[in-house]
Amino acid sequence: MEDVVAGVVRQWQRERPDLDLGPMALIGRLNRCSALLRQASDALLGEEGLTRPEFDILAALRRVGGELTPSRLARETFASGAAVTKRVKVLERDGLVARRADDRDRRVFHLSLTGRGRELVDRLLPEQLALEAALLSGLAAERRDELAAALGELLVTLEGRLGGLLG
Repeated sequence: MEDVVAGVVRQWQRERPDLDLGPMALIGRLNRCSALLRQASDALLGEEGLTRPEFDILAALRRVGGELTPSRLARETFASGAAVTKRVKVLERDGLVARRADDRDRRVFHLSLTGRGRELVDRLLPEQLALEAALLSGLAAERRDELAAALGELLVTLEGRLGGLLG
């Protein structure tokens, strides 16, 4: 059985045999896997009225165990400041995030989870992890570990090369 990217690569090999399609094979599969994983995750979170980026905000606040400024939250969630501001407004409106003005500088504010926000993350995280485990269950544990290590190497490489361009 052939994955969809293999079919695309095969077509390009026929049309342009002079090109090295190795990068397309790898990045195409990463993109396709990302899209499928996002789709599955979005379905679970959508049942709670959340988007993945909104859940990422809540999860970041939960895992640091305290308050974060919007700029630090942007770094933690790999999002722009404008995107964080938009998401925080929704989460604050829904009673999941609280905003507190800084004692020294009123232009700065700190964000934290409300009790309701913390309960939601604590309930959803095990469900999210169970979904992810089920999605990966077709791979042996050793293969998952190898894949995670290889992707970690790729991530470090990309962050080194692109960090300055994208940061």
